[in-house]
Amino acid sequence: MGMILGKITVETPKYELIQSTADYEIRKYPASVIAQVTYDPTQFKGNKDGGFMLLANYIGALGNPQNAKPEKIAMTAPVITKSSEKIAMTAPVVTKCGDGENNMVTMQFILPAKYTKAEEAPKPLDERVSIKEEGERKFGVVQFSGTASDKVVKEKVENLRKCLERDGYKIIGDYELARYNPPWTIPPFKTNEVMIPVE
Repeated sequence: MGMILGKITVETPKYELIQSTADYEIRKYPASVIAQVTYDPTQFKGNKDGGFMLLANYIGALGNPQNAKPEKIAMTAPVITKSSEKIAMTAPVVTKCGDGENNMVTMQFILPAKYTKAEEAPKPLDERVSIKEEGERKFGVVQFSGTASDKVVKEKVENLRKCLERDGYKIIGDYELARYNPPWTIPPFKTNEVMIPVE
């Protein structure tokens, strides 16, 4: 019942709150180990979240873990998506997107904090899943509830960019979309974040 009402019961990344304003937060995240898959949504009948099952199978969320140990890995939140698509801006995902036919999406699971190096995580059996380390990073973050539709995310990203630039922050990459709840959570209770890396 709790998950339907948006209760987050899994490990989430720890971060240091650097600044909090009416419009956004600046957060510093420590280094982490992530499992990721990059794909063209057309491989999954146009589903931008098609890579979720590959990552869920890797950690064993839906049965036997598809990794070399095999070791069941605890699910964490959020699920990060980036797309290589550029959103027009006054001066310029995680979804990353390209133009036209090349709309590649990268989806990431942050592995539990007990994994501090990529080689400590079990090796994926599916070669589409890769394990990598992300260094310490700083983000401008805005949190919102509801369904993270393309339209809503685009508005949140554009507004966050304007606010960060207005306040003198240097943007150093594309946005990331962080979703904390399963699809069956009632939309008003969903927790989502748009995160933009800053210097």
